[in-house]
Amino acid sequence: LSMIVFCVFFLCRWKFTFYLYTFSYGARFLKKAPWLWDTRHCWYNYPYQSLTSDLHYYYVMELAFYWSLMFSQFTDIKRKDFAIMFVHHLATIALMTFSYVNNMVRIGTLVMCLHDASDILLEASKMANYAKCQRLCDLLFVMFGLLFISTRLGLYPIWILNTTLIESWEIVGPYPSWWVFNVLLLLLQLLHSFWSYLIIRIACRAIAKGKAGKWNPLHVSKDDRSDIESSSDEEDSTPATPKSGHNNNTNGTNGTNGYLTSGVYSEEN
Repeated sequence: LSMIVFCVFFLCRWKFTFYLYTFSYGARFLKKAPWLWDTRHCWYNYPYQSLTSDLHYYYVMELAFYWSLMFSQFTDIKRKDFAIMFVHHLATIALMTFSYVNNMVRIGTLVMCLHDASDILLEASKMANYAKCQRLCDLLFVMFGLLFISTRLGLYPIWILNTTLIESWEIVGPYPSWWVFNVLLLLLQLLHSFWSYLIIRIACRAIAKGKAGKWNPLHVSKDDRSDIESSSDEEDSTPATPKSGHNNNTNGTNGTNGYLTSGVYSEEN
């Protein structure tokens, strides 16, 4: 069991490092880009916009990572949220590929950077939980939840969907790929709403059932696990209370493939 925890900890550390690097790279690149400050620049002179080496590198790096997530979920233990995460990875890869081929890379960079921001805290909170740093874990989880909801339910529809649905229509006008692109973006918004609901629900359960000043959002009892959490046949036949000296839930965090682990969140953006 300790070896499993050790391996999963390093997997989280690898993802944390990747998200931190890509977010830093994207933020450094975008602060000089005019479309960060005025999203209408995403559509001026479209589709005759130059593809710089920085943009190409950013896209290839992100696309390669999400392809690795797509394949790795088939080698992991099959979870209840397998279908949800499969749709998420498929939509993300389709969006990246579609926007790259159609030269919608400017708006694509905004979407990628926005998603990477909260994923950093997601992996950090997992690492803190595996390392048994409970207070740090709790703090990171609260920060993750606030950032996830504010970016995915706030900035994403107000900033991203507004420019793809309204500004692009006003500047470029309707075109066939416009419909496909926005359908995929709206699909992501549905997933964001679903995960935000789960984060809020499980956090409320953890607070309500935990002792005052002592609660663990990443370690909810088996009866409180989320609807999309893992449930192999072996786990379903295991009593909720583990035997003394043996813990079957791997420290309570390896519950799902994605943002909600052990009743809290499933993994990637």
